[in-house]
Amino acid sequence: MNGDTHVPADAGMPATTLYRGKWLTLKQRGHWEFVERNNPEGAAIIVAVTPDDRVLFVEQYRVPICRMTIEMPAGLIGDAGHTGDDSIATAARRELIEETGWDCARVVPLHSGPSSAGMSTEMMHFVRALELRRVGPGGGDASEDITVHAVPRAEAGRWLRGMAAKGYSIDPKLFAGLWFLEHMTG
Repeated sequence: MNGDTHVPADAGMPATTLYRGKWLTLKQRGHWEFVERNNPEGAAIIVAVTPDDRVLFVEQYRVPICRMTIEMPAGLIGDAGHTGDDSIATAARRELIEETGWDCARVVPLHSGPSSAGMSTEMMHFVRALELRRVGPGGGDASEDITVHAVPRAEAGRWLRGMAAKGYSIDPKLFAGLWFLEHMTG
């Protein structure tokens, strides 16, 4: 770090828990409020392309924003009783199968970083799923209603613009995933 970097005076203060729910904890450090995920590993975002060069996207309703979204397949690491024995690759593969009905032979890490550094401690882990094969219908678990879209890679940008024009909320993380797809090989 640069010696000229300004670190707020309350940065080193202990955090106080304001509320703890099943999945999130609201904390305060000095004047700053933020949330922590109760599972320490964060989320895996899966960049997946079928053997016929189609990018996998998922469509689902997101309660916090009250809208349908288009996202890349993703899921929490350490949820559903997998805490402690859940690696990024294991969680990514499980979520890929659950959400899309596709499995992969290999999971390659691409990049990790904060999902919203000013609001949350959650870390995102982008991975590339390689050597895909269809193993089921997808659609999510019993609590989810997910529609899978396999979009030709060359048409992804146009398709996403069309979905946005229809009123879907397009998750900005998927644009990072598309960039990784074109610029980082695995």
